[in-house]
Amino acid sequence: MNNEKSLIAAHPPGEVEIAGNQPAETITSLDTFAGKIHVKWSPEATVSSLGLMPFFIEFLKTSGLFDKWVEDCPLHYTSGNAPAKRDVLGTLVLSALAGHWRYAHISAIRGDGINPALLGMSGVASEDSVRRGMKAMDEAASGEWMKKHLKSSYEPLLQEPWVLDVDTTVKPLYGHQQDAKVGYNPTKPGRPSHAYHSYFVANIRMVLDMEVQAGNQTAPLYAQPELWAFLDGLPERDRPVFLRGDSHWGAEKAMLGAEERNLGYLFKLKQSANVKKLIGKIFGKEAWVEAGQQWQGRQDMLQLSGWSKARRVVVLRRPWKSPPEAETVDQKKSKRKAAKQLTLDLPELTYRGTQYEYAVLVTSLPDQVRTIAQHYRDRGDAENNFDELKNQWGWAGFTTQDRKRCQIMGRIIALVYNWWTIFMRLGIPEKHAEAITSRPLALHGIARQTRHGNQTTVEITSTHAKSSQIAEILTKVSGFLKRIKATAEQLTQGERWKPILSAAFRQFLGGKVIGSTGRLADATG
Repeated sequence: MNNEKSLIAAHPPGEVEIAGNQPAETITSLDTFAGKIHVKWSPEATVSSLGLMPFFIEFLKTSGLFDKWVEDCPLHYTSGNAPAKRDVLGTLVLSALAGHWRYAHISAIRGDGINPALLGMSGVASEDSVRRGMKAMDEAASGEWMKKHLKSSYEPLLQEPWVLDVDTTVKPLYGHQQDAKVGYNPTKPGRPSHAYHSYFVANIRMVLDMEVQAGNQTAPLYAQPELWAFLDGLPERDRPVFLRGDSHWGAEKAMLGAEERNLGYLFKLKQSANVKKLIGKIFGKEAWVEAGQQWQGRQDMLQLSGWSKARRVVVLRRPWKSPPEAETVDQKKSKRKAAKQLTLDLPELTYRGTQYEYAVLVTSLPDQVRTIAQHYRDRGDAENNFDELKNQWGWAGFTTQDRKRCQIMGRIIALVYNWWTIFMRLGIPEKHAEAITSRPLALHGIARQTRHGNQTTVEITSTHAKSSQIAEILTKVSGFLKRIKATAEQLTQGERWKPILSAAFRQFLGGKVIGSTGRLADATG
């Protein structure tokens, strides 16, 4: 009998219960500095940490942007088990808005119980489904699809005078991706990368288009075919007043391309030997004019070797606030050639005992020297675009083995960025709100959804210090969108989009309604 009991004890029936396999307790007690508390897990609750997103979803629905984008997507499945196209694209929109930069981060929003349904999705797709879906898209068809919808997000604005900023940024890579090449990479020398050639509407920070190329193709020479194709596709009235770029764009081919299209341009020149000779020739002359922010300027004509003709240049100088220290020979040799833009030991830099820094601009614009200088200073805002898109919107991430998906994702991020920029401008028209501040303000919050009968209620709690202000702002935006929907019910999606853009950029447009002689007050009531 004792042996039988021992046998039973040694071999208990069924599986041994392991602590890790047990379901989580419904209620857990925790000891905190405020005393003992009870935590209740509620996995089935319909909640979201992106609680303010319903306001943005109303914006997408009223404008018709999201529906049209999904409808035109060249993603087609043949399997009955594949996710819906709307689920894949909606997942990418939610991920980009949440500030993700890796596909693995999609897992963080899969438990969102509110926003996917509000976007018309059946659920959040997995990261693998998203990657496979993007891989299934045809490269040429996906390019045309994204270009079309990027253009639709800003096209009515091009009827007003605008400036096109061209620039390139580098995305370092850490694997064996397609076209990961070693090229110009000032932050991580020797690291393979991709080059992102990008075009922006100056001042309002809207992305026109972007192109992903190999890391050793950062020169504007590789960006120009796509740029000229973009500009040639615009009607004459929608073309920019002028192009603006840094010293990499101050080359004959870029200037000639602009001149052939009767476009103005303003580029910085690299400090070549002939440019330095010009500086030396005019540095001691009088009649320098004020160019703002302690800069002085003079204009002259210059024809460098390789140029087809002489062009107008503007030389700017200002005294050094604290003269730079002299460099040793070894220090000069250690500088990378691509980054060497200022030579400090030129005798021309010192005039009457004052040491100057200088810059040389080449332009076809007829404006005065002070205006030209201010135009180029305004170009610094393009660097803010790159900082936001790379560090706050995921341009530095979402990496895959093939370049095609990097290209598609780069344009999707640019499109969602444009949508979010317009939405935030509706509430805060006087300035651009970067994602690092606008997400906590107008996106993050705790939302809880309840249903009673046929009525759905979403209760929102924002933990932001300005929660009452943003509640008032978003409520006004919602009211404006409702008026648009009510008064423009018979209009096409493009016609509804014009008053929305007019309201968002009323500072830029001076209160004018795009495509109308009326003022914004007439359009918004």
